[in-house]
Amino acid sequence: MSGRVKDTGNTVVRTRGRAGMARRRSAVAWVVAGAIPLAFLAVFFAWPVATLVARGFTTDGALDLSGFAEVFARPRTWRIIRLTLVQALLGTALAVLLGLPGAYLLYRRTFRGRALVRAFVTVPFVLPTVVVGVAFRSLLTEGGPLGFLHLDGTFTAIVLALVFFNYTVVVRTVGGLWERLDPRTEQAARALGAPPWRAFLTVTLPALTPAIVSAASVVFLFCATAFGVVMVLGGTRYGTIETEIWIQTTQFLDLRTAAVLSVVQLVVVGVSLALFSRARARRERALDLQGRPADEQTAQRLRLWNRGRPGGDLLPTVVTCAVVIVLLALPLGNLLVRSLRTPDGWSLGNYTALGTAGGDNALTVTVWEAAANSLRIAVDATVLAVVMGTLVALVVSRRPRNPLGRRAVWWLDAVFMLPLGVSAVTVGFGFLITLNHPPLDLRSSAVLIPIAQAVVAIPLVVRTVLPVLRAIDPHLREAAGVLGAAPWRVLLTVDGPFLIRSLGLAIGFAFAVSLGEFGATSFLSRPDRPTLPVVIFRLIGRPGPENYGMALAASVVLAVLTATIMGVAERLRREGTGEF
Repeated sequence: MSGRVKDTGNTVVRTRGRAGMARRRSAVAWVVAGAIPLAFLAVFFAWPVATLVARGFTTDGALDLSGFAEVFARPRTWRIIRLTLVQALLGTALAVLLGLPGAYLLYRRTFRGRALVRAFVTVPFVLPTVVVGVAFRSLLTEGGPLGFLHLDGTFTAIVLALVFFNYTVVVRTVGGLWERLDPRTEQAARALGAPPWRAFLTVTLPALTPAIVSAASVVFLFCATAFGVVMVLGGTRYGTIETEIWIQTTQFLDLRTAAVLSVVQLVVVGVSLALFSRARARRERALDLQGRPADEQTAQRLRLWNRGRPGGDLLPTVVTCAVVIVLLALPLGNLLVRSLRTPDGWSLGNYTALGTAGGDNALTVTVWEAAANSLRIAVDATVLAVVMGTLVALVVSRRPRNPLGRRAVWWLDAVFMLPLGVSAVTVGFGFLITLNHPPLDLRSSAVLIPIAQAVVAIPLVVRTVLPVLRAIDPHLREAAGVLGAAPWRVLLTVDGPFLIRSLGLAIGFAFAVSLGEFGATSFLSRPDRPTLPVVIFRLIGRPGPENYGMALAASVVLAVLTATIMGVAERLRREGTGEF
């Protein structure tokens, strides 16, 4: 009897020992999984940015803050900071004001064609910034459909283009929460005698606040770091911190001033990211509380008229139609039409000219060769971004039981949000001054631009994959483990199917971002291997109608490529995938 008890005890000890060994191996595997992307981020993001920041604080290896005093003593610096903040605030305010009616209409009401309109308003967000700038310039320039407004090259044109670019961020972020709100709360307020506007202000708006703040933080971030739109529409006259860093580096060769301005921008970005992080946490809690979308609970049909009088849906419908037609569709439609206009009349001449180097040999390669470069680079960047981003999402989706593990996961999530806010120009500038000498000399390497674009795209991959993985019930993983499945099998059979659902959209986002990336690429691309956005910007800066027509045609090609990729990715999208 005692021998049997002893054997049973030994079996229990061995079983516990194997379980402990399995947990340790699993912990080591997750540490390694987190260490790989961390090392990538440290080498290709933290090191270049930190070196750049250090240049603003040191001279010949010693601490020297005189550079800040010199830069801030210039009136030009304060004008640029003021323009950056005003531009970002106006762009954010307008995007929120116009986006709220859109969110209500597209996520709270049902009508025929709603899915089509939802897909269309997403297109501007994934368009390359250079294309957005060219589209608005062709619309507002003299001879354009809205040329009589004399807005070409003005501050107003830049703000409108920023709203065009960020409108969908507000619609999708706020709409995602709005469609989950229980309509009975607002209906109860109406039943108690509150007019519609009071019910909205006192019941609905407070419930939407987390999503509105979250969207506004992201839009402010994108507006404050806008580069391609400002360069095409405003040039140096309405320069921002982002464009000034580029000008000081490439035209004045004043790296010290550029470094100081990069520090200023990092402060602005840091504040925005802190606000976004808090707002995102509140929004996720609100989404958890609200449950399923309202569509599944109560379908609310669009009602423009009520007993012969204007209904409550009429005003948001009018505002949204005006935004979609005038602000979103008109620039894109005009870009397509103007690309078919040549000095000799309507033809495909501008598209035929894409096989040449432009008027007066404006380019070193043809536009088609630049497009091929962009596609090759985007494939490499997408592979890097998806591999690194997926590893981060897998690690961050875990829910460790000990406080140290939870804190480590929180920091890992926060750290990989930084590239979303730090400007691509800063990243490209940092690459120039750090990866140009041993032990890591990548000046002539073909992987330099894909790495820079992957750094920019990784946060979007994480934010696309992570919500899906976090939605997995942790009890499924625990049940699989209790039944004897090894950690790798749990990952494969429980997380795998959910992960595959979100990878299509993540790949689409990474590819589209890489294809249209301009800020970092403008620093790093070699004259004999430019990308499509760089070529478009060069054509815009060259005189002559032939070069301008080629820029319009090239912009259409880039927009079609990007929209097609995102269209395919959206078809693979599942409910709850991604935050944007």
